Amino acid sequence: MQSLIGTGVALVTPFKKDFSVDTEALTRIVNFQIENGIDYLVVLGTTAENATLSQEEKELVIQTVVAANQKRVPLVLGVGGNNTHKLVEELKTRNFSDFVAILSVSPYYNKPTQEGIYQHFKAISEASPVPVILYNVPGRTASNMLPSTVIRLATDFKNIVAIKEAAGDIVQAMKLIQGKPEGFLVISGDDMVTLPMVLAGGSGVISVIGEGFPRQFSDMVRLGLERKVDEAYKIHYQLADAIDMIFEQGNPAGIKEIHKTLGLSENTVRLPLVNVNEDLANRISNFVKSL
Repeated sequence: MQSLIGTGVALVTPFKKDFSVDTEALTRIVNFQIENGIDYLVVLGTTAENATLSQEEKELVIQTVVAANQKRVPLVLGVGGNNTHKLVEELKTRNFSDFVAILSVSPYYNKPTQEGIYQHFKAISEASPVPVILYNVPGRTASNMLPSTVIRLATDFKNIVAIKEAAGDIVQAMKLIQGKPEGFLVISGDDMVTLPMVLAGGSGVISVIGEGFPRQFSDMVRLGLERKVDEAYKIHYQLADAIDMIFEQGNPAGIKEIHKTLGLSENTVRLPLVNVNEDLANRISNFVKSL
């Protein structure tokens, strides 16, 4: 899918100081992404703290992003979890007219076998009215979706069109790129290895740091796709310290601190997450101002 090549960002859900969803801030964040060159937006991914959102709040987030976007860039909706039956029911009943694809995380906590992961996504594929992006993030799910499983799914189900690969393992990413069917996209889910993955044959990124520095990060990915290696790596090394900082005390506490420094939103997160400490907040603020 051409619309998924380049830089996507996993949108946060900004909260007011009273922990309610801040729709005005979310609109500002959406505009900031689009005006600075982001190619597509991911709504209600794990960065959105969707584990702590009510169903009503999730619908509010969707409505706010759709209205702010005004069809300017493609939208992807996060529809994932560890209850396969519940996901299938949602896929059969939700209106996806505003979305080009779904992003569906490999089941967490249950720790399924590779065959269990395959059967889960088989059910997702058969129920989904839109293309499916797999999401492998072993650090959060406690199980690694192996390249052999991904390639099997991509081969067997034509609407499984991409994977967001966030194992942080460049060798595993290269095995995916080597063995994938033609047209299947390998998308980085790890900001620090995005450029090496793109240069190895990946299709881009679904980013967190890109939400703080959309112009720079999307330029880096574009240069990587154009094989302008030196220019791309110059931007990578400019942002490398910031990538480390935003994940140092958890996501999305770090990226929300950047948004606060930029004047886009409060830095409020919901428990069990807490704000970054004062030392990290100062380092993030100084980095943003220096850049």
